Amino acid sequence: MSGKKIAVVAFAAMFSGQIVAADGASVLPDGATQLPPAAMTIYSSLDGGTSGIATKVDKKDPYAMVRTVADATFKRFANEQSTIQQNPNILKDIVREELMPYINYQYAAFKVIGSNFKKTTKSERADFVPVFRDYLITSYAQVFTLYNNQEVKFAPAKDFSKEKVVAVKTTVIEPGREPIDISFRVRKSRKTNEWKAYDMVAEGVSLLDSKQAELGSLIRQKGLPHVTEMLKAKASKDIVFK
Repeated sequence: MSGKKIAVVAFAAMFSGQIVAADGASVLPDGATQLPPAAMTIYSSLDGGTSGIATKVDKKDPYAMVRTVADATFKRFANEQSTIQQNPNILKDIVREELMPYINYQYAAFKVIGSNFKKTTKSERADFVPVFRDYLITSYAQVFTLYNNQEVKFAPAKDFSKEKVVAVKTTVIEPGREPIDISFRVRKSRKTNEWKAYDMVAEGVSLLDSKQAELGSLIRQKGLPHVTEMLKAKASKDIVFK
């Protein structure tokens, strides 16, 4: 299985099961779990709407934030299963409302542009960021169709008081298969001191690095506006169960 395939499968497993602490105890007594978020909100107004748990998420603690957001996402996914089966695009709503407020999609988008940054204009970047966000929503929502109630264990939290970037480490457990190690990279905002996730590393494979390699060459060859239109088309696709 290729690294990219592993990353996708691992990501799917991450968003589809029971979450427990490293010692085997449940981490959601009244609704606490984990998930992949991000770290910056210059374009937060685009998120539209408010997550049902927004006021309860501690964005000053990367570990607590990831657990709380993931739990809310899992619960909503489980509660809306029958409706989702009838209209899979509801998964986009769940991702948009529960995950995206905690994902630094602008930072991720600029990382994807990478070394091509100086070759792009401010206007081109302004067009690219919200489209990249919508592309992430569709990509994550499609992964949710692989929901299969896997178990996710989180490693103990570490002291992050002097850190600017931390890796929230987890292990996905599924009977009959080797455990999959996943880390969520979470970054602290210099302006707000709040944490948000910006990348996921599955079995050593960074999804952000993969996207940077995939889209970076296209940006260099055909320009950012071309890639923006390409991602816009991908973002508009319906979610389907395969």
